[in-house]
Amino acid sequence: MNLSEAFSRAVPVEVLLPTTDSIALVCDSPHSGTAYPADFGYCVATADLRKSEDTYVHWLWDAVPRVGGTLVHATFPRSYIDPNRHENDIDVTMLADPWPGGVAPTARSLALGNGLVSSLTITRQPIYARRLPAHEVAHRIEHYWRPYRHALTQALEMAASNGPRWHLNLHSMPSNAYERLGRVAPAPLADVVLGDLQGRSCSANFTEIVTEAFRQQGYTVAVNEPYAGQDLLRRFGEPSRGHESLQIELNRAIYLDEQTRELLPRASAVREDIAKVLHQIAEHIHSVTAVSS
Repeated sequence: MNLSEAFSRAVPVEVLLPTTDSIALVCDSPHSGTAYPADFGYCVATADLRKSEDTYVHWLWDAVPRVGGTLVHATFPRSYIDPNRHENDIDVTMLADPWPGGVAPTARSLALGNGLVSSLTITRQPIYARRLPAHEVAHRIEHYWRPYRHALTQALEMAASNGPRWHLNLHSMPSNAYERLGRVAPAPLADVVLGDLQGRSCSANFTEIVTEAFRQQGYTVAVNEPYAGQDLLRRFGEPSRGHESLQIELNRAIYLDEQTRELLPRASAVREDIAKVLHQIAEHIHSVTAVSS
């Protein structure tokens, strides 16, 4: 079997279960996949396409099972299909024939070309020299997007069927994030950006706990600036029910060579710091569940 065949047959999602007493914590990395399916059919340089990856994010957070949480991560790239976009976030101008389902692209995804199926790279280069058949997009939804969403939903339901639960949606961001968004930076990009949909997906208390945990490790932290969160937070965050969903963006410059996608020497130290942050989050979860039990 050649490399392309191996990629095309790879499972779309991996779930790493707790290796110690489980807690109601589920972390997911929807954009760190690097197995490019054989039927992708892109025309742009692979090095450019890879700039949209959250490369190594699931590795940075691999302590999740050791604190009792579940780690879910995609194996396919978000440029192929994005698990963090709504199923209807489709740009029909990309398609060769009519789309049989619902269509509701956001203005932001149309402007940046990064809806459910991306049309542009992070440097605004067209990904395809063709229009995609509707059946091809439907295949990506059925065999990649839906299995990922199902695995994450199942993990969250198993973590806490009726009680509180904590969901960390894990990402990385380019060090030129403001430029990428077409904005003038009001301040230097933080090392860590937490997104809670302006308080709609997560309580202020939990956002502050995670903020302080990172600051204690020496990282600068911003909240909802420049990223407030996306569809997975809207789907799973409901703080009034104790369902906390918080997006965490790491500045790639602190751990990754953004050109080569290779880890920097300090990446292992960042990984150890994240493990310490996870231990603090786990302590908080233990304290909350002990009171409520």
